[in-house]
Amino acid sequence: MAVDLVSWLQEHRVINASGTMTDLGASSVPEDVARLVMESLRCFVDMHALQAMASSVIVRATGAEAGCVTGSAAGGVAVAVAGCMTGSDLGAIESLPDTSALSRRVIIQKGHVVNFGVPISQVIRLTGAEVLEIGSATDCRPYQLEHALDRETAAVVYVVSHHTVQSGLLPLGDVARIARQAGVPVIVDAASEYDLRSFIGLGADLAVYSAHKFLAGPTAGIVAGRKDLVRAAYLNQVRGIGRAMKVGKEGIVGAVAALERWLALDHGAQHEAEYRRVRELGEGMERIPGLRAVEVPDPTGNPITRVRVHLDGPNPGRAAAALAQALRTGSPPVAVRDHHVDLGYFELDPCNLLEGDVPVILERMAQSVREGVLKESPSPAPEPVVPGRLGPRRSTYTPDGLPCVDVGQVPWAGQGIPPGGREQALLDWPDAYLGGMGDGGESPGS
Repeated sequence: MAVDLVSWLQEHRVINASGTMTDLGASSVPEDVARLVMESLRCFVDMHALQAMASSVIVRATGAEAGCVTGSAAGGVAVAVAGCMTGSDLGAIESLPDTSALSRRVIIQKGHVVNFGVPISQVIRLTGAEVLEIGSATDCRPYQLEHALDRETAAVVYVVSHHTVQSGLLPLGDVARIARQAGVPVIVDAASEYDLRSFIGLGADLAVYSAHKFLAGPTAGIVAGRKDLVRAAYLNQVRGIGRAMKVGKEGIVGAVAALERWLALDHGAQHEAEYRRVRELGEGMERIPGLRAVEVPDPTGNPITRVRVHLDGPNPGRAAAALAQALRTGSPPVAVRDHHVDLGYFELDPCNLLEGDVPVILERMAQSVREGVLKESPSPAPEPVVPGRLGPRRSTYTPDGLPCVDVGQVPWAGQGIPPGGREQALLDWPDAYLGGMGDGGESPGS
C-alpha cells in the first residue's frame, strides 16, 4: 500500500525549539524559495552556467571574489580542502585521495576538532589530507601555528560553531595573519553562522556556509572566497572526489533563492518577532514551579536570544536531562538544545518556532512537571527576566539592515594575543625577569 506522505509528515512533526539542526531538517523553507525550487525541477539547464550565475549572487551576498554551491556545508569543507591541495590541476584532482605528490597537511586547532554528526577531521581526511592538531583543547598560541606551518601545509581549517571551545584559542584574525605570512590559505567552516561577510573580512581565503540553516533554503552548501580557490573547489566537485557529494539543480536554485531572500529580508523585523516568542516563553515559565528562565545570547554572534531553562536542586543535571527527554518523547515531540543538560539547564531557540508552538511548549513543560519529572528537584523562586528590546545578543546590523557579528563581543574574532607576549618573555629568560635590580645592583653571576 502506498505511503500517505502528507499524513506521515503531519503525524511525525517535531516542534523545533532547538534551532537549525540537521537532524531535525535544519529549517522550514519559505514558500517563495520552495516555489523556485519546484520550478527548477521541471527544467533542464547547463549546470556550469547555473553555478556561474550562483557565483555572482554569492559574491553580492558575501563580498568574496567568487562562490559555488555544494551538496552540503560538510561537502563544501571537503572540496575546499581538496582545492587547496590540488589547485586547478585536473591530474591532481583525479588522483585524490592519493596525495603522495601534493602538500597534504591541514592544520586545525585542537579545540576546533568537533563532531557535528561526524568529526570534522574525518571530513578533511576524506580528501587524503593529513590532519595536524595544534595546541590543547582549551589553549592555542601563535607560536604553535607558526611552528606547524611549512611547505607541506595545504590549508588551515578554522571552525566557528557553538560546538567549539569558546575561549583560549587563536582568533580568526590572528590565524589569517600568520597563515598569510606563510602563504597558506585559511578555510572557515561557518556552516551554522548567520553573518555572511565577517569571515572574509577578517582574512579567510574561503568560507563555507549551509544553505539550509539560517538561509532557510533546501539542503546545500555555499563556498565563497578567493576566485582561484573557489574554482579549484568547484573542479574537485565536478571532476574529483566531490562528485560523490555533488549538488543538483534544485539545490543550486534553492541556495540562490535563499540568498536573494536573505538580502531582501527585513532582518530586524524578523528578529523582533523571534524575540517576542522568547519573552512569551520566559513569562510563561514563571508560572511553572521548579523552572527558571534566563535570556542568553548566541555564543558565536548569531542574532539570536535564547531562553535558558535552569533546574535547581540536589541533582539539576539529572532533572534537566529528564525534562528534555520528556519533551522529546511526548506528544507532540518538542526538541530542545540539550547540549548542556549535565550542567543543569537546556535552551529554547526561537528561530524555527511556528505560529502556535509556544503555548504547546509551555503546556508540555507544565504537564511534565505535574507528572513528577522534577521530583528530585525542589522548586526555586522564579527569577524575573530584565526585558530588553531584542534581548542579549552579540550581533548588530549594517547600515543596509543586514545582520553582522559584533566582532568586539565574540571570542573567535577578538584581538588575540599581541606579537611577543609571554612567549617572548620566556624566550628572553632570564634577562626579561631581571629588570628590577635597581641602580647599583649587581647582576647575578657577576
